[in-house]
Amino acid sequence: MSTQAPAIRSVHDAEGAAVIDAFMRPHETDTPLIRMGDFGDGGYLLPDDLRGIAACYSPGVSEQASFEMDMAKRGIASFMADASVEHPPLNVPGAEFVRKFLGDKDEGEVMTLASWVAATDPDPDADLLLQMDIEGAEYATLSAAPRDLLRRFRMIVIEWHHLPSILTKPRFMGPARAAIEKLREDFVTVHLHPNNVSGSVEIDGEPIPRVVEATLLRRDRAQGLRPAGALPHPLDRRHNPRKPALALPGRWSSDMVKECK
Repeated sequence: MSTQAPAIRSVHDAEGAAVIDAFMRPHETDTPLIRMGDFGDGGYLLPDDLRGIAACYSPGVSEQASFEMDMAKRGIASFMADASVEHPPLNVPGAEFVRKFLGDKDEGEVMTLASWVAATDPDPDADLLLQMDIEGAEYATLSAAPRDLLRRFRMIVIEWHHLPSILTKPRFMGPARAAIEKLREDFVTVHLHPNNVSGSVEIDGEPIPRVVEATLLRRDRAQGLRPAGALPHPLDRRHNPRKPALALPGRWSSDMVKECK
């Protein structure tokens, strides 16, 4: 049996990591957070600022549609997409579904965010909401989206994947940094919560969650912007209640952040 110690994983690109870290750090605003969707997987926290949003774009349906159902209760129609399922798990009132993945090109079962919105946009002058959980394709998808289109989204609720690899491997850092560089001037992170399903990886002596859920708010809606206070938020819940909670890394949090529920 080998007694060789496991290799220590370290940040590869300090400059790129600094860009990621600065964008990940959560802030709060004068608008309180509410929970949309289930109290568990499929539910997210976002500012109570939904009035006037014309539609929710929701790629990555899988087995959950409770978020879209709560949107429908507020009169917000959802456009849903996922090539891995034949149909959404719930019959969401007013929703439209297309069996495609989202990515950086329009080819076969893959479409871009730009082509999807162009084909379905209910009101070109209104704000939209993007709720995205697409298993790592978020970086290429967002990098390919025109900045003017991204500004249409008042909020982006997203799951960031592959975070340890982004910090330690150049081929992951490049696409992630490109996406965040495109977002950071127009959006700010107003909530961050580790997904405890996939666990964490130790980087430079600190556990980094493989996946975090984040809520991004367009800066023109971020009144009273300031660093986040105590986390987790009272409405946060573990994705898997049978697994231990994960803490936000110090690199993405203030001293007020505690182990997440």
